[in-house]
Amino acid sequence: MSARNRELLALIPVALLVTAGFSAVLIVESSKISDLSLIYGGYFLAICFGVHVFLRIRVPYADPYLFPLCALLAAIGLVVLFRIHDTLALRQATIFVAGAALLALTVVFLRDYTKLERYRYLIAIAGILLLLAPRLPGVGGLVNGAYLEIQLGPLSFQPAELAKICIVIFLASYLHEHRELLSVGARRILGVTLPPLKHFGPLLVVWGAAMLMLFVIRDIGSSLMFFGAFLALLYVATNRLSYVVIGLALFFVGALVLQANITHIHDRVEIWLHPFAAHGPAGAGQIQQSLFAQADGGLFGTGLGNSLLKLPGPFAPHCSVPFPDCGSILPAPHTDEIYAVIVSELGLFGGLGVVAIYALIGARGFKAAVMAPDGFSKLLAAGLSTVFMLQAFVIVGGVIKLIPLTGVTLPFVSYGGSSVIANFILLALLLLVSDRARRPDSPRAQPDPVIYP
Repeated sequence: MSARNRELLALIPVALLVTAGFSAVLIVESSKISDLSLIYGGYFLAICFGVHVFLRIRVPYADPYLFPLCALLAAIGLVVLFRIHDTLALRQATIFVAGAALLALTVVFLRDYTKLERYRYLIAIAGILLLLAPRLPGVGGLVNGAYLEIQLGPLSFQPAELAKICIVIFLASYLHEHRELLSVGARRILGVTLPPLKHFGPLLVVWGAAMLMLFVIRDIGSSLMFFGAFLALLYVATNRLSYVVIGLALFFVGALVLQANITHIHDRVEIWLHPFAAHGPAGAGQIQQSLFAQADGGLFGTGLGNSLLKLPGPFAPHCSVPFPDCGSILPAPHTDEIYAVIVSELGLFGGLGVVAIYALIGARGFKAAVMAPDGFSKLLAAGLSTVFMLQAFVIVGGVIKLIPLTGVTLPFVSYGGSSVIANFILLALLLLVSDRARRPDSPRAQPDPVIYP
């Protein structure tokens, strides 16, 4: 069976999942099955089939599992959002269509994605400006202690979602050109291998500017993603574990300094360490309710639509905005805490299934990196896969109290246009890399020479 036929076959159970999920929610809410679930399932399959036909024509050799796995995440997100509020699911479906269209445009206009190397500094500057945009007066504002969105009339957007792709492109391009100099020219001082400042300096300046902008807008979750991608690409490019060790040491030192001097970060850490403290900082209720909801789900969950999310009448506050923005027991169940809803209604096994999907996407992305015929493609695929998985790790880790909770979205699952659209662009780039790597006439990548520290 050809790769594209495998892709088409994999999309069928995804559409069935949407149909079954919507049916389950309708049965719980109205005690009857409606043809609405079949209509939604048919629409979703039609959209996925359209994308499949486009990929079959434009990138026939691309990885056959990347798009179905991302569609599976989107299907889970649509079902859970429909369970929370049907309007959210309708809006998310519209965003999914827009993201699919943007995927097609990216594949068409970036057919030769290696041209991005020529504009790496312009792309880096664009990424930094995107990070700074929420601090601009008139378009940005403070939300939950962070500057995350820009508001343009009725539309809102989180620029950090696109900035992550810009920074990864810059890092991949710069490291591809200077990887040998960073490895061969390194010096050992007191038993520690340090890169040459002459070649490491420009990389450090651009990356440092991006990190500084993230602290200016107080988006700690995205900072962690960028830092992880930076270290991962540095290790892939140079094969020097010492660089990663130094980077992690600096990260922990910086984290200790920042949490001791910045109130917003200090409060996040205190909530993480002592979520049930009697006199803890404000905001601990979010992680408290998240843990209660997940515990209530047990191994197999309460079932779709059976968990208690909306405050009953006597306890519901007077809200000027509709549910779930107000009147929800679990704060932000459609965005920050959607993974807690999944675990509550599908159980621990359902939550682990979602994590496994992200791991499979990362594995397919890294396989594309291994097969890529040139250094830039290898680093680009590795960087995009890393930042995608780190984003999932940051939000899932925060919800289960493994790390402090930050306000990033769960890719393809959480409600929001910025994340879905940016991740469709990320998916398009991975498909382009894998298509070039898997073509029969493509020169197979030769293993890079190993440079030992």
